[in-house]
Amino acid sequence: MTEHRDPSSVDLVQDASLDVAAHDGAAQGLPASSGALLDPRILAAWREWLAALATDAEAAIAAAHVYGELGPEAREAWLDVLAEDAPKLQVPTVAIYAPLLSVESDAARRERIEIAIAMGEEDGELAPRPAGGFALRGIAAGGDRVVALVTPLYLRFVRVLWCRYLPEDGIAWARHDPIVRAEEAPGPGMLLDGAQIEVTPIKLVIEELCHAILAQQRKGAELPPSLQLCADLFDAHLEGDPLP
Repeated sequence: MTEHRDPSSVDLVQDASLDVAAHDGAAQGLPASSGALLDPRILAAWREWLAALATDAEAAIAAAHVYGELGPEAREAWLDVLAEDAPKLQVPTVAIYAPLLSVESDAARRERIEIAIAMGEEDGELAPRPAGGFALRGIAAGGDRVVALVTPLYLRFVRVLWCRYLPEDGIAWARHDPIVRAEEAPGPGMLLDGAQIEVTPIKLVIEELCHAILAQQRKGAELPPSLQLCADLFDAHLEGDPLP
Protein backbone atom coordinates (compact mmCIF):
# COMPACT_ATOMS: atom_id res chain seq x y z
CA MET A 1 0.00 0.00 0.00
CA THR A 2 1.33 3.40 -0.93
CA GLU A 3 1.60 5.74 2.03
CA HIS A 4 -0.31 8.99 1.64
CA ARG A 5 1.65 12.11 2.56
CA ASP A 6 0.24 15.60 2.58
CA PRO A 7 2.50 17.99 0.69
CA SER A 8 4.77 20.03 2.93
CA SER A 9 5.18 23.78 2.66
CA VAL A 10 8.55 23.17 0.99
CA ASP A 11 6.89 20.90 -1.59
CA LEU A 12 4.25 23.50 -2.33
CA VAL A 13 6.70 26.39 -2.61
CA GLN A 14 8.96 24.32 -4.85
CA ASP A 15 5.95 23.58 -7.07
CA ALA A 16 5.07 27.26 -7.10
CA SER A 17 8.62 28.29 -7.95
CA LEU A 18 8.88 25.80 -10.78
CA ASP A 19 5.55 27.06 -12.08
CA VAL A 20 7.05 30.54 -12.20
CA ALA A 21 10.01 29.23 -14.17
CA ALA A 22 7.72 27.44 -16.59
CA HIS A 23 5.83 30.66 -17.28
CA ASP A 24 8.87 32.75 -18.19
CA GLY A 25 8.95 34.49 -14.83
CA ALA A 26 5.32 35.52 -14.66
CA ALA A 27 4.18 35.15 -11.07
CA GLN A 28 1.56 32.51 -11.82
CA GLY A 29 1.21 30.02 -9.00
CA LEU A 30 3.66 31.92 -6.77
CA PRO A 31 1.80 33.55 -3.87
CA ALA A 32 1.33 37.31 -3.91
CA SER A 33 -0.30 39.71 -1.50
CA SER A 34 -3.18 40.13 -3.92
CA GLY A 35 -4.19 36.55 -3.11
CA ALA A 36 -4.35 35.61 -6.78
CA LEU A 37 -3.49 31.92 -6.60
CA LEU A 38 -3.83 28.83 -8.69
CA ASP A 39 -4.05 26.79 -5.47
CA PRO A 40 -5.28 28.49 -2.28
CA ARG A 41 -3.11 26.18 -0.14
CA ILE A 42 0.02 27.76 -1.53
CA LEU A 43 -0.49 31.16 0.07
CA ALA A 44 -0.71 29.73 3.58
CA ALA A 45 2.17 27.33 2.95
CA TRP A 46 4.27 30.07 1.39
CA ARG A 47 3.85 32.42 4.37
CA GLU A 48 4.40 29.58 6.84
CA TRP A 49 7.58 28.69 4.98
CA LEU A 50 8.81 32.29 4.99
CA ALA A 51 8.24 32.46 8.75
CA ALA A 52 10.24 29.23 9.20
CA LEU A 53 13.29 30.76 7.51
CA ALA A 54 14.13 32.55 10.76
CA THR A 55 14.59 29.35 12.75
CA ASP A 56 14.52 26.29 10.48
CA ALA A 57 17.79 25.54 8.69
CA GLU A 58 16.13 23.00 6.39
CA ALA A 59 13.67 25.64 5.19
CA ALA A 60 16.49 28.14 4.66
CA ILE A 61 18.56 25.59 2.74
CA ALA A 62 15.51 24.67 0.64
CA ALA A 63 14.93 28.35 -0.14
CA ALA A 64 18.52 28.77 -1.32
CA HIS A 65 18.35 25.57 -3.38
CA VAL A 66 15.03 26.32 -5.08
CA TYR A 67 15.96 29.94 -5.80
CA GLY A 68 19.37 28.87 -7.08
CA GLU A 69 17.73 26.50 -9.60
CA LEU A 70 15.53 29.23 -11.10
CA GLY A 71 16.32 31.29 -14.18
CA PRO A 72 16.74 35.09 -14.13
CA GLU A 73 13.11 35.97 -14.88
CA ALA A 74 11.77 33.56 -12.27
CA ARG A 75 14.18 34.98 -9.68
CA GLU A 76 12.89 38.47 -10.45
CA ALA A 77 9.33 37.18 -9.98
CA TRP A 78 10.28 35.65 -6.62
CA LEU A 79 11.75 38.98 -5.47
CA ASP A 80 8.64 40.83 -6.71
CA VAL A 81 6.46 38.59 -4.55
CA LEU A 82 8.71 39.00 -1.52
CA ALA A 83 8.56 42.77 -1.90
CA GLU A 84 4.80 42.54 -1.36
CA ASP A 85 4.61 39.79 1.25
CA ALA A 86 7.68 40.29 3.44
CA PRO A 87 6.49 43.50 5.16
CA LYS A 88 3.32 41.69 6.29
CA LEU A 89 5.18 38.96 8.19
CA GLN A 90 6.54 39.07 11.73
CA VAL A 91 9.86 37.70 10.49
CA PRO A 92 13.26 39.45 10.37
CA THR A 93 13.75 40.68 6.83
CA VAL A 94 17.29 39.35 6.76
CA ALA A 95 15.96 35.83 7.43
CA ILE A 96 13.77 35.98 4.31
CA TYR A 97 16.40 37.35 1.96
CA ALA A 98 19.72 35.98 3.25
CA PRO A 99 19.23 32.46 1.81
CA LEU A 100 18.68 34.02 -1.61
CA LEU A 101 21.66 36.33 -1.27
CA SER A 102 23.85 33.35 -0.42
CA VAL A 103 23.40 31.88 -3.93
CA GLU A 104 22.82 35.01 -6.00
CA SER A 105 25.76 36.08 -8.18
CA ASP A 106 24.07 38.70 -10.38
CA ALA A 107 25.21 42.14 -9.23
CA ALA A 108 21.88 43.88 -9.87
CA ARG A 109 19.82 41.28 -8.02
CA ARG A 110 22.33 41.20 -5.16
CA GLU A 111 21.96 44.95 -4.82
CA ARG A 112 18.18 44.63 -4.91
CA ILE A 113 18.27 42.00 -2.13
CA GLU A 114 20.68 44.05 -0.02
CA ILE A 115 18.46 47.12 -0.35
CA ALA A 116 15.44 45.05 0.69
CA ILE A 117 17.33 43.88 3.77
CA ALA A 118 18.34 47.45 4.56
CA MET A 119 14.76 48.70 4.23
CA GLY A 120 13.75 46.14 6.83
CA GLU A 121 16.13 47.69 9.34
CA GLU A 122 14.80 50.48 11.52
CA ASP A 123 17.73 52.80 10.81
CA GLY A 124 17.36 52.37 7.03
CA GLU A 125 21.09 51.80 6.54
CA LEU A 126 22.44 48.99 4.42
CA ALA A 127 22.81 45.94 6.65
CA PRO A 128 26.29 44.45 6.24
CA ARG A 129 27.03 40.77 6.59
CA PRO A 130 27.78 40.05 10.26
CA ALA A 131 31.45 40.31 11.13
CA GLY A 132 33.47 37.46 12.58
CA GLY A 133 34.01 33.87 11.64
CA PHE A 134 36.97 31.54 11.85
CA ALA A 135 39.30 29.57 9.61
CA LEU A 136 40.59 26.01 9.76
CA ARG A 137 43.69 25.15 7.71
CA GLY A 138 45.89 22.14 7.04
CA ILE A 139 48.77 21.23 4.73
CA ALA A 140 48.03 18.49 2.19
CA ALA A 141 50.41 16.46 0.05
CA GLY A 142 52.64 18.66 -2.10
CA GLY A 143 52.28 21.60 0.27
CA ASP A 144 48.75 22.56 -0.86
CA ARG A 145 46.72 24.42 1.73
CA VAL A 146 43.27 23.01 2.49
CA VAL A 147 40.89 25.26 4.38
CA ALA A 148 37.40 25.60 5.72
CA LEU A 149 36.47 29.25 6.07
CA VAL A 150 33.38 29.69 8.28
CA THR A 151 31.63 33.07 8.33
CA PRO A 152 28.31 34.13 9.90
CA LEU A 153 25.32 34.48 7.62
CA TYR A 154 22.43 35.44 9.90
CA LEU A 155 20.93 34.31 13.21
CA ARG A 156 22.39 30.85 13.93
CA PHE A 157 23.39 30.14 10.32
CA VAL A 158 26.85 30.27 8.78
CA ARG A 159 28.32 29.67 5.35
CA VAL A 160 31.39 27.54 4.70
CA LEU A 161 33.93 27.99 1.93
CA TRP A 162 36.03 24.86 1.41
CA CYS A 163 39.14 25.30 -0.70
CA ARG A 164 42.45 23.75 -1.75
CA TYR A 165 45.10 26.11 -3.09
CA LEU A 166 48.71 27.20 -3.31
CA PRO A 167 49.16 30.95 -2.75
CA GLU A 168 51.74 31.25 -5.54
CA ASP A 169 50.00 28.90 -8.00
CA GLY A 170 46.23 29.26 -7.73
CA ILE A 171 43.11 27.35 -6.74
CA ALA A 172 42.92 23.57 -7.09
CA TRP A 173 39.24 23.38 -6.14
CA ALA A 174 36.62 25.24 -4.11
CA ARG A 175 33.21 24.37 -2.73
CA HIS A 176 30.63 26.60 -1.08
CA ASP A 177 28.01 25.49 1.45
CA PRO A 178 25.77 28.58 1.46
CA ILE A 179 23.76 27.82 4.61
CA VAL A 180 24.81 25.58 7.49
CA ARG A 181 23.57 25.41 11.07
CA ALA A 182 26.25 26.96 13.28
CA GLU A 183 26.40 23.83 15.42
CA GLU A 184 27.09 21.73 12.30
CA ALA A 185 29.99 23.86 11.06
CA PRO A 186 33.37 22.10 10.67
CA GLY A 187 35.65 22.04 13.70
CA PRO A 188 39.32 21.58 14.54
CA GLY A 189 40.80 18.15 13.93
CA MET A 190 38.64 17.09 11.00
CA LEU A 191 40.32 15.65 7.90
CA LEU A 192 40.12 17.45 4.57
CA ASP A 193 41.87 15.89 1.55
CA GLY A 194 43.85 13.74 3.97
CA ALA A 195 45.11 16.69 6.02
CA GLN A 196 44.03 17.56 9.54
CA ILE A 197 42.74 21.11 9.70
CA GLU A 198 43.25 23.30 12.76
CA VAL A 199 42.27 26.81 13.79
CA THR A 200 44.35 29.40 11.91
CA PRO A 201 44.03 33.21 11.99
CA ILE A 202 41.31 34.10 9.50
CA LYS A 203 43.26 37.11 8.22
CA LEU A 204 46.18 34.88 7.24
CA VAL A 205 43.92 32.46 5.35
CA ILE A 206 42.13 35.27 3.49
CA GLU A 207 45.47 36.85 2.53
CA GLU A 208 46.71 33.51 1.20
CA LEU A 209 43.50 33.03 -0.75
CA CYS A 210 43.83 36.53 -2.20
CA HIS A 211 47.30 35.67 -3.49
CA ALA A 212 45.97 32.40 -4.91
CA ILE A 213 43.15 34.26 -6.66
CA LEU A 214 45.62 36.67 -8.22
CA ALA A 215 47.83 33.75 -9.33
CA GLN A 216 44.78 32.10 -10.87
CA GLN A 217 43.92 35.27 -12.79
CA ARG A 218 47.46 35.82 -14.01
CA LYS A 219 47.67 32.42 -15.61
CA GLY A 220 44.33 33.03 -17.34
CA ALA A 221 42.38 30.38 -15.44
CA GLU A 222 38.74 30.92 -14.49
CA LEU A 223 37.89 31.25 -10.82
CA PRO A 224 35.58 28.57 -9.39
CA PRO A 225 31.98 29.82 -9.04
CA SER A 226 32.13 29.10 -5.30
CA LEU A 227 34.80 31.77 -4.89
CA GLN A 228 32.79 34.24 -6.94
CA LEU A 229 29.85 33.80 -4.54
CA CYS A 230 32.19 34.62 -1.65
CA ALA A 231 33.83 37.62 -3.30
CA ASP A 232 32.93 39.87 -0.35
CA LEU A 233 35.52 38.00 1.74
CA PHE A 234 38.28 39.21 -0.55
CA ASP A 235 37.51 42.92 -0.53
CA ALA A 236 41.16 43.96 -0.64
CA HIS A 237 43.99 44.78 -3.01
CA LEU A 238 47.24 42.88 -3.21
CA GLU A 239 50.25 43.90 -5.27
CA GLY A 240 48.23 46.72 -6.79
CA ASP A 241 45.72 44.46 -8.55
CA PRO A 242 41.99 44.63 -7.83
CA LEU A 243 40.38 41.43 -6.66
CA PRO A 244 37.19 40.20 -8.33
